[in-house]
Amino acid sequence: MILVFGRTGQVARELARQAPEACFLGRDEADLSDPEACARAIREAKPDAVINAAAWTAVDRAEEEEAPATVVNGAAPGAMARVCAELGIPFVQISTDYVFDGSGERPWRPEDPVGPLGAYGRSKLAGEEAVRAAGGTHAILRTSWVFSAHGTNFVKTMLRLGATRDRLTVVMDQVGGPTPAKDIAATCLAMARALTSNPDLSGTYHLSGGPDVNWADFAREIFRQAGLPCEVQDIPSSDYPQKAHRPANSRMDCSGLSRFGLSRPDWRQGLARVLSDLQGASS
Repeated sequence: MILVFGRTGQVARELARQAPEACFLGRDEADLSDPEACARAIREAKPDAVINAAAWTAVDRAEEEEAPATVVNGAAPGAMARVCAELGIPFVQISTDYVFDGSGERPWRPEDPVGPLGAYGRSKLAGEEAVRAAGGTHAILRTSWVFSAHGTNFVKTMLRLGATRDRLTVVMDQVGGPTPAKDIAATCLAMARALTSNPDLSGTYHLSGGPDVNWADFAREIFRQAGLPCEVQDIPSSDYPQKAHRPANSRMDCSGLSRFGLSRPDWRQGLARVLSDLQGASS
């Protein structure tokens, strides 16, 4: 049995679709602001593997609340990983491109030096370090620009705004890979299962959708596939100030996925699936 922390988030909901037999813990059963409660939940469940699909994802709010964000994104995964190490079971932790400083144009490799630009990235990096320090079988999966038919994300925001406006301004100087939550869930499951029989696969991996794109061109493809006539005007990040500084370069080298027999997904196909899901939900 696979134990999943998270129930309502984008990846957790996709995990529930793909592995309904797994056990899912929501905030009422395992609050990540209480790391020891998370550890107890694992000991009581005695699972075959654990996937942490819960996190503090409010990037801008983390700038003002770094301490609680670091408990959720750093201390809680560390507590989970230590119990998994004690029990001899694999632990899969989802991380982020925000652990890098966003410099250059080359895709980031898992072994590249980290340098978070803000509190959210620091909190997720703390989680990575705690998972590695636990010394157990693990996979840290860094991903970026997550979207799905669930929750709040860029695709759903663009669809909502594009349905009522003729033109939108969208940032064009941040480049990365939009990643369908469905593919993140499938990768987490594949990693958890593979690590059960082959602990030597432990390590840090990258998953992002291809091809790399900037936000403005991502928006254009959303409108094209959705059949919305909304025009996109490119703007620099400096014209759209936010509390947390976003990485300019979120390109990620995903070649390590081949160790699990996986490859980088095409986000355009994932977008078509999400639009189909949303259309089905509204009909």
